[in-house]
Amino acid sequence: MVAFAGYEMPVYYTLGLLKEHRHTRSRAGLFDVSHMGQLWLTADTWQTLALEFERLVPQDVLSLERGRQRYGFLTTANGGLMDDFMFARYDDSLLLVVNAAHKSAVTEYVRKNIEPVCQVKECDDRALLALQGPAAASVLAQLDPEAADMRFMDSRFLQLDGVSAMVSRSGYTGEDGYEMSILAADSEHIARILSNDEAVEFIGLGARDSLRLEAGLCLYGNDITAQTSPIEAALSWAIQRVRRRKGARAGGFPGSDRLLEQLDHGAGRRRVGLTPQGRAPMREDVPLFAHIEDRDPIGQVTSGGFGPTVGCPISMGYVPVERSEIGTTLFGEVRGKRLPVTVAELPFVAAKFKRD
Repeated sequence: MVAFAGYEMPVYYTLGLLKEHRHTRSRAGLFDVSHMGQLWLTADTWQTLALEFERLVPQDVLSLERGRQRYGFLTTANGGLMDDFMFARYDDSLLLVVNAAHKSAVTEYVRKNIEPVCQVKECDDRALLALQGPAAASVLAQLDPEAADMRFMDSRFLQLDGVSAMVSRSGYTGEDGYEMSILAADSEHIARILSNDEAVEFIGLGARDSLRLEAGLCLYGNDITAQTSPIEAALSWAIQRVRRRKGARAGGFPGSDRLLEQLDHGAGRRRVGLTPQGRAPMREDVPLFAHIEDRDPIGQVTSGGFGPTVGCPISMGYVPVERSEIGTTLFGEVRGKRLPVTVAELPFVAAKFKRD
């Protein structure tokens, strides 16, 4: 157990990190992610809520259909990333799932900018469980058959053994799976039912991190920060056309001038995958050099570790665009030694989401 964002969190359970990682890839892993923040946003009409929220984010909120979810982020005045989150439309309300370390700051910021036109409720009485892996659908469908019909990024009200749950088909591993928002009072009951299935094992923070790294997913505070733009972070796909230049609702969010310019003309650096040559992982803060003898670094590793599925060390980091081509050799400095590292395609392990 380790301290994390004000909580005591499990790094690993009985299986250990490596086996937990592999079990999630082959069967189903159960994650307690109740440390994440949950916010419930409402207004008199959907249009009012969507347009007010669009003043804070570069995503197309207005066209989000009932029962669907999107990835989004709050941007700073200079176009940096204040935080990233998932937002799902349930009827004409929004459920936001935000990072644990920032949930108080994000709640205060959203309230300050959309209340009293909209209402923001902290869902402190709710837990969040994630079931991830190829067996997740069959396991959850035993509790509610509707789970099997959901597509990637669908969000529905389900009944799990008589417990009402807001469920999205999504997650942080690159595997097919679900995230379940349920009342905290019901969480142990649902966790016990799920974990009693022979296909399911509890998974801790260690495997959660190695899974998301193989999936090429960003960790806030490492791969994305207030000093990182979403364009640099290779997250342009999350800014829909309607919010870009010549779109029906272009701009209007914090930092939009800079971000729209970067969308049109590119940014000077880019987040890339990296595969160190050898068995030693290159972890966060390792400086990157264009040539082994160079004095000044050109970039930096932001996340790194061993990838159990790919069987080798993997990392992500930022490099100048001109050095971001796949196959480019760079050099990372580890304990005073310059070691070669190759720019690699992301993700390291292809996503297995249910698209249809």
